[in-house]
Amino acid sequence: MAVHATATKPGKRIEIPSVPNLRDIGGYATLAGGRVRMGLLYRSVELNHLQGDDLEAFGKLRIRTVFDLRTEAERSAEADVLPEDTELIVCDVLKDSQSGAPAQLMKVLSDPPLAEQMLGDGKAVQLFEKGYREIVSLPSALAAYRSFFTKIAEDAHRPALFHCTTGKDRTGWAAAATLLLLGVSEDDVAYDYGLSNRDLLPAMKPVFEHFRAAGGDPHLLEPVLGVDQHYLQAALDEMKQRFGSIERYFADGLGIDETGQQELRNALITDATP
Repeated sequence: MAVHATATKPGKRIEIPSVPNLRDIGGYATLAGGRVRMGLLYRSVELNHLQGDDLEAFGKLRIRTVFDLRTEAERSAEADVLPEDTELIVCDVLKDSQSGAPAQLMKVLSDPPLAEQMLGDGKAVQLFEKGYREIVSLPSALAAYRSFFTKIAEDAHRPALFHCTTGKDRTGWAAAATLLLLGVSEDDVAYDYGLSNRDLLPAMKPVFEHFRAAGGDPHLLEPVLGVDQHYLQAALDEMKQRFGSIERYFADGLGIDETGQQELRNALITDATP
C-alpha cells in the first residue's frame, strides 16, 4: 500500500495532553463519492489519566460511548476515567490469545535483556504480524468487533470513542475495518493507521529515555510503541485469506449481514463533499 500524506488530509490530532493519539476518523472520502462523517467516531489511547482541564476538554467532544478493547488485566491495572453519564462498553479483543501480543509485549519496556531476547533480530515485527492476524481471526476478536460494530450503528451509542492501551493495534484494526467498509481507499486507510507514529511516539519519549538509562537500545522499542505498515498488511492479508473481502469479513466473520453493513454506511457517510 502506498501512503500519501498531505496537509489537506483528515486525521488532525485533538490536543488533550493526557490522551495522545486522539483523533476523529471522519473526513476521508469514499470511493463512491461520499465522505466519512466527522464528530461521530474517535480513536485514542487508554483514558486512565483524564482529570482537570483534560477531562473538561474531553467532555466537550460529547462522546456518549467509550469502547474499551483491552484485556481484563489491562483494564484492572489502568481503569478508564470518564465524564459522568458516559457509557463504557468492554470489547475484549485478545481474551482468547495465548500470547496476548501485542498487549503483553508492553512488559519489556522496563527490562532491556528481555527486550533484546524477545524483540531483537526482527522478532518484534514477526510477533506483531502474528498478533495482527489474531486480531482479525480469534473468536474473542470476532465477538468483540461484532459487538463494537453492532452498537456504533445505533444512534444512541454515538458519538463514540474506541481505544486499547496505546490506541494503535486493536484500535488500529477497528479504525481500518470501519473505513474499509465505508469505502475509503486502502491508501487512505494506511495513512490514517500511520498517524499513530506522528501522534504517539513523541508522547512516548520518556519511555524511550528510561529504557536507554536502564541500558537498553531505544530502537528495540520502536516496533512495540509505534506502528508499521507490515502489521496492517498482515491483518489485511488474514482478512482476505479467511473471508475474501471486507464485506465477507463483516458478514461471515462478524455476523453482520448486508443490511447491517448498510446501516453502518447510512450512519457514518454523508453524500455532501466539502
